[in-house]
Amino acid sequence: MAAALQMLIDTNDESALSIRAIANAVGVTPPSIYLHFADRNDLVFAVCERQAAQVDRVMEEAAAGGSDPWDRIRRRGLAYLRWGLANPEHYRILMMSRPDATPERFLDQRLSDATGLDAVAADIVLAAGEGLIAAVEDPRREAELFWIIIHGMVSMLIAKPEFPFGAPDDLYGAMFELVQRGLAPRS
Repeated sequence: MAAALQMLIDTNDESALSIRAIANAVGVTPPSIYLHFADRNDLVFAVCERQAAQVDRVMEEAAAGGSDPWDRIRRRGLAYLRWGLANPEHYRILMMSRPDATPERFLDQRLSDATGLDAVAADIVLAAGEGLIAAVEDPRREAELFWIIIHGMVSMLIAKPEFPFGAPDDLYGAMFELVQRGLAPRS
């Protein structure tokens, strides 16, 4: 797994990961890898699944410094954006793979856990309770919508690096202000 991860980091290209290349890198025969993984796809997702745990950890660390629930949401989203841009191939595999190419164990609930949706929904409730945003009917739904927005941003920045969007942190700040205005308490 360490060799596969390093290859993915070095090449930033999933197609560079072959069972033969990984076996050569660790000094074993290709059939010995099949004792641990059903196929190449299973190995690739196992590597990326470990990386998914990093997303959650990075977001929680970022949120820990938040001054209030809305700031924690902002910090989690920015950490998610930065992680996706720093790990574009992992992000693509985890978040943009076709359903038929995704191992069954990597279900929607696993993605939900890795993206901190429950923590964001809880902070949405707290932010509304503190008057930082308007009351929302379904905080989980709001958290999912926020994820969709950030996912779109990460995906576009990965797919179109030459487009003059501007600095990712500035772009995120503008998007977050837009979301905040949309959720602002109504008088």
